[in-house]
Amino acid sequence: MFNVFTIVSSESGTILDSLKNLWESTGLVGITTGDFWLKIVMLAIAGLLLYLAIVKQFEPNLLLAMAFGMFIINIPGAYEILYPVKFLEGQIAAIEAQIAQNSGNIAELTAQLANLNNTLATTSPGLFDFIYYGVDWVIFPPLIFLGIGAMTDFGPLIANPKSLLLGAAAQLGIFITFFGALFLGFTGPEAASIAIIGGADGPTAIYVTSKLANHILPAIAIAAYSYMALVPVIQPPIMKLLTTKKERMVVMEQLRTVTKTEKVLFPIIVTGVVGIILPSAIPLLGMLMLGNLMKESEVVPRLTSTAKNELINIITILLGVIVGSKAYGPVFLEWSFLKILILGILAFGCGTAGGVLLGKLMYVLTKGKINPLIGAAGVSAVPMAARVAQDVGRKENPNNYLLMHAMGPNVAGVIGSAVAAGVLLAIFG
Repeated sequence: MFNVFTIVSSESGTILDSLKNLWESTGLVGITTGDFWLKIVMLAIAGLLLYLAIVKQFEPNLLLAMAFGMFIINIPGAYEILYPVKFLEGQIAAIEAQIAQNSGNIAELTAQLANLNNTLATTSPGLFDFIYYGVDWVIFPPLIFLGIGAMTDFGPLIANPKSLLLGAAAQLGIFITFFGALFLGFTGPEAASIAIIGGADGPTAIYVTSKLANHILPAIAIAAYSYMALVPVIQPPIMKLLTTKKERMVVMEQLRTVTKTEKVLFPIIVTGVVGIILPSAIPLLGMLMLGNLMKESEVVPRLTSTAKNELINIITILLGVIVGSKAYGPVFLEWSFLKILILGILAFGCGTAGGVLLGKLMYVLTKGKINPLIGAAGVSAVPMAARVAQDVGRKENPNNYLLMHAMGPNVAGVIGSAVAAGVLLAIFG
């Protein structure tokens, strides 16, 4: 009987230990932590974004994956599984900060630090650790630009070179926000990273921030992609506020036909000119123009198809999920990040306003031949901003077709944001 009792007791202990391990491995343990409410807030925001993507269909190709990434990462216990390396690195950084501040039992903290470093050395990266390398190593943004180039028709810009000015004017938001960020206490590189949100170009924002201020990348990426997805909500009130009904009703003349030779030479000339003046813009602009040259030359149809379909679709899914996953409640909901979100909407609004105001000036100079609404498309959210200009114009005049006219400033905005990124990198990089 003694032996049996010993065996049963031993097995009971093992079972209890197993049940304890099972409990500790569940996300339910996280409910008792102090930062649980932060995760609840982010889960609610993720739910709202999913609603906008699925029900309201606000750019679902972009917003759906991002919102679901945000949802996954804020489930209690998920962060440690999906980002085991970054999770340990965060714990190590926190203990190192305590030691540097001479806060707590230094001997105990030193022992904890040694254990965590040993654990980190034997820990394999998780799924999101691996995917994040595409952002961390600045791989995803240039590849997305390759796909965008393969889908872009620069014909409207070539047919109406004045569109380039509207694209340039829409970069006003970048420079206004830069000084605003400096005023709020951000450093030069941080201010440059925040300001680039005004270009309404997610890949460019990620590229610049990865180079200049990687520690604020989560807030920058979330702000840039969220505001891009919300273009149909943000832009129309600004456009209507700054224009009159008469201006919005202007019907523009049909654009001239652009030859194939012009379309083939355009990406080569732009890359050469900008590359010589601003080499730091080449990684983004060069890939954009390579994709466009593939499309316009018509000699590599399979490669063009891959770039604008399979490649960009895969990268968009991965980038959307990983951007959303950076909105981890305990890290994301800090005052500095909230200031970035506020500055981001300022950048976007000022960029839209800059394009519209120059459009109004061109309306006056051309004696009513330019519809100022197309200036709002100067932000590089392609083709969302152009479609918004079309929709706002059609509501005032059902016979108005501004889409192709708006595409000129829209694609000019892509070039403008890449050039602005190059300028900021040249200054602070």
